[in-house]
Amino acid sequence: MAKVVAIANQKGGVGKTTTAVNLASCVAAFGHRVLLVDLDPQGNTTSGYGINKRTVEVGAYEILIDQAPVEQAIHHTSYKVDIIPSNTALAGAGVELVGLPSRESRLRKALAGINRNYDFIFIDCPPSLDLITLNGLCAADTVLIPIQCEYYALEGLSELLNTLKTTRKMYNKYLDVEGVVFTMYSARYNLTIQVVDQVKKFFGDKVFKAVIPRAVRLSEAPSYGMPVNYYDPAGKGTKSYMDLAAEFLKRNQK
Repeated sequence: MAKVVAIANQKGGVGKTTTAVNLASCVAAFGHRVLLVDLDPQGNTTSGYGINKRTVEVGAYEILIDQAPVEQAIHHTSYKVDIIPSNTALAGAGVELVGLPSRESRLRKALAGINRNYDFIFIDCPPSLDLITLNGLCAADTVLIPIQCEYYALEGLSELLNTLKTTRKMYNKYLDVEGVVFTMYSARYNLTIQVVDQVKKFFGDKVFKAVIPRAVRLSEAPSYGMPVNYYDPAGKGTKSYMDLAAEFLKRNQK
């Protein structure tokens, strides 16, 4: 059975999608079977694997709204990662879900049919609290939280924790925090150290030791439709995500 990990933060611009794209690829590089679900209507995870969301006929939207067979939505990539892509229709799914039965658990039911085909399923959630994000959280076993090292990230974190508390209470009582990973990290700034200290006080050993630095190649990789470990195999972005993947896998040894 696959472990399902939602990658979420209600604040945008924290490296959530970058982490989804590259952590999934690096975990797959260690030999694990990985599925990546793009629940973000922006579709950046989809394009990060070289797929044009405008040409996707069956993707996350069709699973959530039409309950299309999940197998039809899976794209096999050349990067050892399978992906359920986003498409342009997903932007309206949050409104359409309101009137549907089992509106918060439709993704969970879809993934149940393919759970045994993978070791890990990663879900890239939108940077907002709506029924699309709720589907991601209800389908997940744990939540991985990327945090940018800046003051406003702490405000977004408190909002996310309230969301997780509500989700546990109403929909998914087993949902746990996988961990916190620092992104756009630079030890040269005092603010970075302050944010790290504050988060470590709250989360303790849930904070990953691996951190993701600012790196030009890491920012360039999505424009080429490639995870960073394929675009720049020897770069510091690849090293940091491979370190994160190794630490993630060590925590999840069966």
